[in-house]
Formats: sequence, C-alpha cells, structure tokens
Amino acid sequence: MRLIVDHQTRYAYDAPVRSVVQSHRLTPSVFAGQKVLDWEVTVTGGTKGARHRDGAGDTIQGWTIAGPVTEIIVQVSGTVDTEDLAGVLRGHREVVAPDCYLRETTPTRIDVALGELAAKASGADSLGLAHALSDAVADAIAYRPGVTHAHTTAAEALALGEGVCQDHAHALIACARSRGIPARYVSGYLFAAEDGTPHEAAHAWAELHVQGLGWIGFDPANRSCPDARYIRLGSGFDAQDAAPIRGIARGTADEAMDVTVAVLQSAQ
Repeated sequence: MRLIVDHQTRYAYDAPVRSVVQSHRLTPSVFAGQKVLDWEVTVTGGTKGARHRDGAGDTIQGWTIAGPVTEIIVQVSGTVDTEDLAGVLRGHREVVAPDCYLRETTPTRIDVALGELAAKASGADSLGLAHALSDAVADAIAYRPGVTHAHTTAAEALALGEGVCQDHAHALIACARSRGIPARYVSGYLFAAEDGTPHEAAHAWAELHVQGLGWIGFDPANRSCPDARYIRLGSGFDAQDAAPIRGIARGTADEAMDVTVAVLQSAQ
C-alpha cells in the first residue's frame, strides 16, 4: 500500500520565547514492512542539529529555533510504501536488549485491576498469550475519544472503561510486563480502521517481544496487528518516551499546541 502523510504541528506562545529546542522522532522506521519514497520535515525558523539512530533503531533529529518567537510550525510530508507482515517487526536493526522493556513507568504502572486482567489471559504459547492480553484490553477499555487526556495512566483508563489508542497501548504494555513479556509503546500513523471507517491518523500501539519471533505489534484499539495501513515512526517505554516531538522553550510564556494529520492512499 502506498500512503501519503500530511502532518502539521503548530505551537503558539502567548508571549515571545527566547528560543526553542526540539527532538524529533518523525522519520519512518527502517524495516522490511515499509519503504520511504520521499519524506521531508520542516520547522519554521528552525536550524537542524545533530541526527542519529538510537539503540532502539529510531532516527532522532534535533532542531533549534532562535527567538524571539511566538509561533512554530513543524510540517511533515512524505510517501511510504507499506507491506503487511502480520505485525512482525522484521528486519529492524536495534541493539537494546528486549528485557529492558520490562521496566515499569508511571503511565504503565500495574495495579490490582490490571494485574487481575492480565492474570485471566491464557494462551497455548507466548504468542497466544500476547494475543489474549491484547483481546482482554480491547474488551475492558472501549474506544472513546475525549474521555482521557495525555497524562491518563493505564490504571485510570481501565477504571474508567474508556479511552483512546494511547490508553489501550499503555494498558497492554502494563499487562504484558506483569506476565514477564517485554513490551513497548509505538507511535506512528494509521490510514483507516479495520472496517474502513476513518480513524485518528496519528496513532499508537504496543509491541510485545515474543520468544523466537521477536517484536510483534498489537493494536487493541482496532483489535488487530499492524498491517499495510500502518506507518511506524518510533518506540519507547511509554507515550512520553516515544513522542514524535519533544522540546523545551526558554521563557515563561504559556504554550498552545494544535495538530492536524491526514493519511491518504495513493494510486501506485
């Protein structure tokens, strides 16, 4: 599938800030499931800094925006050919040991309810257990935009019984880690939901490390594994760690952010 991405993030400050430094995970991952045909990231008034590939295989690009500045627009556009690998992250080079992703973070901290949900899941093998955990999370947390926020934890989303893709991913990560399965958060894009209806184009899911198979993606929000409709950007311990854009501004102004994302299918 050939997918075209148009992603704009606008930062507005109510007073000029002296400068802004950002770190981007906005370059599609390099693995067998996707091939970048063209890709460009621009930042208004920005100067490119260091670029490197971290231990998890993600491309990190630094940017500096000299002030005074009251508005910054990060524009991402490009075309990617994708292939359905049934969620398997084949051909992805990284050096971080999978067991590092057993570490608990604040958004993925296990509580009694999450532990009980994870304990009820069963499978004939590790892969079967991973699928069962993803199904359990999908059953326990209904997809509903607007009911949670950026800092909602997995435990809070489960107690509420509703949430968005970030909450599903955090809950699955928490459950998997409680069963001894390394798990991590993945950010990216999604063309459409399983039934073909529009979905949040900026998307997130989880990857679980299954012995003998490696990292496999699971998307409880859509009850599926990532396929050709998905573009993978980067990963981390949780949503904050895997954020496509992270940054800091020098100044005391309040910041407002607006994001628009469109993912379209192109005729090949």
